[in-house]
Amino acid sequence: MPVRSRTRPLAPALLSAALLTAGCAGQQDARSGPEKPSSSATPHGYVEGAAEAAEQQSRLLLGDPGTGDTRVLDLITGEIHDTARRAGVTELTTDGRFGYFHGADGTHVLDSGAWMVDHGDHVHYYRAKIQEVGELPGGPGTSIRSDAGATVVTAADGKADVHSRADLEKGTLGTPARLPGTYAGPVVPYAEHLIALTRDGDSPAKVAVLDRSGKRVAAPESECEDPQGDAVTRRGVVLGCADGALLVREDDGTFTAEKIAYGEDVPKNERAARFRYRPDSSTLTAAAGGNAVWVLDVTKRAWTRVETGPVVAANTAGEGSPLLVLETDGALHGYDMSTGKETAVTEPLLTDVPEAATGEAPAPVIEVDRSRAYLNDPAGRRVYEIDYNDALRVARTFDLDVRPSLMVETGR
Repeated sequence: MPVRSRTRPLAPALLSAALLTAGCAGQQDARSGPEKPSSSATPHGYVEGAAEAAEQQSRLLLGDPGTGDTRVLDLITGEIHDTARRAGVTELTTDGRFGYFHGADGTHVLDSGAWMVDHGDHVHYYRAKIQEVGELPGGPGTSIRSDAGATVVTAADGKADVHSRADLEKGTLGTPARLPGTYAGPVVPYAEHLIALTRDGDSPAKVAVLDRSGKRVAAPESECEDPQGDAVTRRGVVLGCADGALLVREDDGTFTAEKIAYGEDVPKNERAARFRYRPDSSTLTAAAGGNAVWVLDVTKRAWTRVETGPVVAANTAGEGSPLLVLETDGALHGYDMSTGKETAVTEPLLTDVPEAATGEAPAPVIEVDRSRAYLNDPAGRRVYEIDYNDALRVARTFDLDVRPSLMVETGR
């Protein structure tokens, strides 16, 4: 399976990890190897069984629903790893480290072996072996949300289980704790608490702040009609609603909920129902019907509707970066988010999208990190790496032996 164009070597990144960790809070020099040092010499950021690196260790998890084949593409080394076949998978999601292969009867968990830990003023990047974790119960409609301490699985019926993140990191699902009651959307870990939407009958949903055992500790004033979509940003948790979004924030132990309204009546089929964004960014995107994209600037508390061609997928790295839109012509288009002007388009066309556009197959997606974007081309059995800061230049093309109809990026 050839990989065209140059790949970035791994060794320099691992060798420079010691320089990175040496500057973290005045701790001792770090070791990039997985050997466990004595407790008195444990360096800052040490994770048993993992190697620390000085740069992001991105990997793409790929799935072919037609055959059940799955792969992990290491974007640092260019290596492609075979992983267990998963029949009946219809959706693939991630929390930045673990991949969740959603099927009709359950969700398989795969540890991609690539992740980051954000300490606020600095970040640690890690790589470890890829490993199968296990099977979670829950069919279609199951949502999974995580933070450093907990992974919450919310079923389609609104019941939610909390798994210890430490168990998943050890390669086991452990024994989850069932939260009391049912919820009107995914339960989202945030600020050492859980953000949930509760509903009384046909009334609009309201925000409830729970501790990790499910006890309600706060209920900021809020209303969310027809909740759809959620995102965790540096500014707080964003929850999509019929009239815009709710921003739930924590400040010195106090939780508040603030409405960011569209400012106009938006038909249901044009509302932001699923957010796409770069992790830790405060700029979110979502389809606005068939021919436009919503951009939500959480910092400015403002929605912008960007008129585009027919939308297949959209994403952005955030402020100062272009809005990336895959349209039904098979090309990736770049737009200025403030003016709505098209600034770049890929030539030749990158992917054939008629099946995805008509709902007969999973639509391609755009994954974005701090320097590159990734677009899957199922029909061509490849993935493109795009330099979005250089007129959408195709930096690398990865040829595959499967149709990568499902794709997520980990290590961010």
